[in-house]
Amino acid sequence: MCRSIKTLRPPVLAEEATEDEIRAAALQYVRKVSGFRAPAAHNREAFDRAVEAVTAATAELLAGLEVRGGARREG
Repeated sequence: MCRSIKTLRPPVLAEEATEDEIRAAALQYVRKVSGFRAPAAHNREAFDRAVEAVTAATAELLAGLEVRGGARREG
């Protein structure tokens, strides 16, 4: 997968992932899947929608994860 996407959950990340970290991971994912670092103007809307959808899905995933030995994250 994309090596520049880092793990965003404890204990790998000491604190909760920030919105910026979640969005950066989503952007890297969409870039990898689409093959575009920066899409052409005619693809920009679809690219941006995908980044927003992946950002939301990632935030939802992180909020629902329960790390063994730790409390469920509030989100």
